[in-house]
Amino acid sequence: MGLFGGLLGIGGSIVMIPALVLFFGIGQGQKQHLYQASAMICNFFVASSAVLAHKKTKVLMPQIIKLLIPLAVAGVILGVLFSNLSFFAGTRSYILTRIFGGFMLYVAGYNCLKFFDKREDDTGLDTSNIRQSVSLTTLVGLASGFAAGLLGIGGGSVCVPLQQVTLKMPIKRAIANSAATIILIAAIGATLKNATLAQHGLAITDSIKIAIMVIPTAILGGFIGARLMHIMPKNIVRIAFILLMLAASYRLLTVAPTG
Repeated sequence: MGLFGGLLGIGGSIVMIPALVLFFGIGQGQKQHLYQASAMICNFFVASSAVLAHKKTKVLMPQIIKLLIPLAVAGVILGVLFSNLSFFAGTRSYILTRIFGGFMLYVAGYNCLKFFDKREDDTGLDTSNIRQSVSLTTLVGLASGFAAGLLGIGGGSVCVPLQQVTLKMPIKRAIANSAATIILIAAIGATLKNATLAQHGLAITDSIKIAIMVIPTAILGGFIGARLMHIMPKNIVRIAFILLMLAASYRLLTVAPTG
């Protein structure tokens, strides 16, 4: 979780949640909410360690991050509230995993197309073609926060490709900006999601227990992954991103309804 979260600016939930589903299933459906709550706690720590590495290389773009965060916070609150609707409760919680899996396929497809984009520089850092738009940047923040709250992800799997699509942001800067944004939305999302676990018949202590077992190595992995992002060629980073999206989407789209 930490390694891919730091490398790709995604928080790490798209590793953690499919892995928990793979090894422990979703029971009668309620476990999906437990996994999301725990993963959101871990996202905060992964993103925090990754940002420390990004700050050292001065790849962060504060002017973009300041615009991403406000609506990302509003989005994560809205997303958590949506995830707790009765439509996604009990045996129907598998619908959340299907939505998640479908989005992963979109992200993988988009990044495959980027291999043929001749406008991108080789470093993944050039800012000369960035589209300066306050409205588009804030909408990216809103979409990222909403996805984070709805699906229990860090939001980076939305924030990174949307920055690329709407703002023409180079991939490595998009990853760094995403990690910085995740810190706050993960903290708020985790607090709200864990506070509402009781309505699914789950205990906060169970979520915290899972997080405690994951956090120590996730922090280390997040820092290492972020450092690797700056060393590895842009297309190698993108290939890793695509493979992870495809693996996660396959697992999530094949989860069977329970009950």
